[in-house]
Amino acid sequence: MIKDIKLAVLIDGDNIPSKYIKEMMEEIAKYGTPTIKRIYGDWTKPQLGKWKTILLENAITPIQQYGYTTGKNATDSAMIIDAMDILYSNNVNGFCLVSSDSDFTRLATRLRESGMKVYGIGEKKTPDPFIVACDKFIYLEILEPYNDKPDEKGGESKKPVFEKITPKVINFLKQSVSDAADEDGWAFLGDVGSLILKKQPNFDARNFGFEKLTPLFKSLNQFEIDQRVQSGVRFKLIYVRNK
Repeated sequence: MIKDIKLAVLIDGDNIPSKYIKEMMEEIAKYGTPTIKRIYGDWTKPQLGKWKTILLENAITPIQQYGYTTGKNATDSAMIIDAMDILYSNNVNGFCLVSSDSDFTRLATRLRESGMKVYGIGEKKTPDPFIVACDKFIYLEILEPYNDKPDEKGGESKKPVFEKITPKVINFLKQSVSDAADEDGWAFLGDVGSLILKKQPNFDARNFGFEKLTPLFKSLNQFEIDQRVQSGVRFKLIYVRNK
C-alpha cells in the first residue's frame, strides 16, 4: 500500500520554479509517504529568498551549498552525495528526484540498480536520458492548476497546452495493448498502464488533457473497452482490445 512506501524527496532548488511546490508535494503523496524532504541550493542568493515561506508550509529542509567554483554545479554534487547516504541507511523504499537537469541520470540509474523505485519530476525541457532513467517521470506543467479567470491585467487566462494524440501515440498504445493481451486480444488496463511506463516513463494521460488512462482510451475509436465485474471486487475491472 502507498502508506508503506517511504520516499526521499530531493529537490534541485537551482533548477525548479517555486510555484509548483504545493501541487508537486500533493502528487508525490500518491506514490508514497515523503519521510525525507530536502531542497538544495545556495540560500545566500537573493533569487532563492522566495522559497522561505513555501519551505515552512511544506516542511522541506533547505540544505545550504555554496558555489565554490564558477561554472560548477555544487548543488548537484550535494544532492548526489546525500542520495547515496540515504540509500545506504535503508530507511526509504524509493526516491523522488526533482530536477530538469540531465546530471542526475546516473544517480537515477544507480538507485534503481539498488532496487529503489525512482520517480522523476521536472519541466518538459528535461533531457530524455534523465527521463528514461526513472521508473516514472512527471512533468511539472501538468500539475499547474488551471485558472479560467482573466489575469490581473484583464488579459486572457493562461490555458494549459496539451500534447496532440498523433498516429505515433496511437500506434504506441495499440502495440502496448497487443503486448499485454491474452489469446482473445483483451488486456487488463492496469497491466497496459504498467507496460506503458516501462516503455516510456514520461507517458501520462494528463499530458493529453485526460485525468486517467481509461478516459484517454475511451476517447479513441481504435479500441474496444469492456468493464467487467469480478467477485469480491467492489469496482469494475477495465479491459481494452485493439479493433
